Amino acid sequence: MHGYRAPRAFDGERFLPDGALVLVEDGAIVAVQPASAPAPAGCPVTDLPAGTLLPGLVDTHVHLCADDSPRALDRIPELSADELDAVISTAEQQQLRAGVTTVRDLGDHQWAVVERARAGTDGPTVVAAGPPITSPGGHCWSMGGETSGVDALRRAVRERVDRGAGVVKVMASGGLLTPGTDLFACQFSLEELRALVEEAHRHGLPVTAHAHGLSAVERSSAAGVDGIEHCSCLTPDGVRTPPDLARRLVAAGTSVCPTLGRVPGIDPPAHVQARMQAVGATYEAQLPNAAALYRAGVTLVAGTDAGIGPVKPHGLVPLAVAELVGSCGVPVTDALAGATGVAARTCGLADRTGRLRAGLDADLLAVDGDLATDVTCLQRPRLVLSRGREVRLAG
Repeated sequence: MHGYRAPRAFDGERFLPDGALVLVEDGAIVAVQPASAPAPAGCPVTDLPAGTLLPGLVDTHVHLCADDSPRALDRIPELSADELDAVISTAEQQQLRAGVTTVRDLGDHQWAVVERARAGTDGPTVVAAGPPITSPGGHCWSMGGETSGVDALRRAVRERVDRGAGVVKVMASGGLLTPGTDLFACQFSLEELRALVEEAHRHGLPVTAHAHGLSAVERSSAAGVDGIEHCSCLTPDGVRTPPDLARRLVAAGTSVCPTLGRVPGIDPPAHVQARMQAVGATYEAQLPNAAALYRAGVTLVAGTDAGIGPVKPHGLVPLAVAELVGSCGVPVTDALAGATGVAARTCGLADRTGRLRAGLDADLLAVDGDLATDVTCLQRPRLVLSRGREVRLAG
């Protein structure tokens, strides 16, 4: 048994007024006590007198196959199996060093991440979607998930069940990084999306939909998806967040991952910037949209689209949380919950991680300073535990 003590703590839902002493044994949390509590006899304790203790972070939208280079997605099909495995391994370690102990991979290439997750590694806990389901020639078609038609979509879902995927990802609209796709248009009919959702739910899998255009967001909501990625609400006349759409998302309990978080001072490649400006999909336009969704009561989770380019390296959750707080007006408690307890629930892992609670995996993060008053503390990890194993931090 080993103890971890800090005068300040966030338990994945709220700040604990008396800090915490977290006791860990065999990779699991066995007790959470006030910081002033004595440790059991003979139990060594790591004291963090200037820090805040919280659960390991959760990134609900990553691409472990992508290495955050300028051609990160384009080069994936060019990689050998060994090269791709090395990219995934590096990405996992980048996430861990930033305090991210759980990721949901939503852009696998030919099942590489699914197979690696099933085999088990010393990286973060991974919930993998496999290749995203997309229309022929649709967004991210090169990852191997092209299909169309109700029967084919149902078969695609069953294949993901058979291979051990933990979530179904569907591309409801086009995307910025796939030339020739339409961000405003829907890639599937309502009948197709409903069939996909029905089949996934029949097998106990949640569905999350990539949707930039408002029409795709609304169609995804009508189909009953469990989550929406980006949720950009783009129209030819700009970003529009209809109040009735937000009300429907709240009523259905649909989570939204606005994919915030970026490295300051780095711009996307010129051709991507040009396309973003042409369709009004600027990063700045998404901040007030995310703020409006939060004010309407929509559940926001921290997912970053990690890996897709230099502006989106792996390990960005601390910056995403800071943007939710500083740019979108989300209270620190809700922003942190969206990166821990709420995010774990969204990933279907509430019984395994995301909280400081006995019986869960010992996924812990300690950061320098008082996180309740300075959200940038999250960018200064002092200690990371992934399922009870201490992560070697850079520097």
